[in-house]
Amino acid sequence: MTRVFASLDEVRAALGEEIGPGAPITVDQAQIDAFADATGDHQWIHVDPERAAEGPFGTTIAHGFLTLSLVPLFGADLFSLDFGSARVNYGANKVRFPSPVPVDSALTATATITDVAESAAGAVLTIKYVVTVTGAAKPCLVAETLVVVAP
Repeated sequence: MTRVFASLDEVRAALGEEIGPGAPITVDQAQIDAFADATGDHQWIHVDPERAAEGPFGTTIAHGFLTLSLVPLFGADLFSLDFGSARVNYGANKVRFPSPVPVDSALTATATITDVAESAAGAVLTIKYVVTVTGAAKPCLVAETLVVVAP
């Protein structure tokens, strides 16, 4: 169930609380190929199933940045910011890809709002996402993202 925040005070009250995990998202070969086309990253480990079968993971794997690009989708499933006029991606402080995402993996995510700061543009939320392949021992993505919520 999506957590709804109606005010910045509600966000502050939830600092440090883990939200989720959310619904799983499956990453298939068509999505990997489309990401390769969009970014120009056609490395064989991502797009050549026959060669990848002989590679270190036994199959193709998703691009790390494909996994990172799913953060807004995970976020929308996990929580809603029902205040302010707009939300703007401000960047990331830290991004790590501790383990691969094999093709056809189901991914789940948690989010933890770790900081709220004020700026001229609005409130800046620092949100830590941890994304895991179902059944894996360690996450495939740990990212600390920044979102500006405009007044």
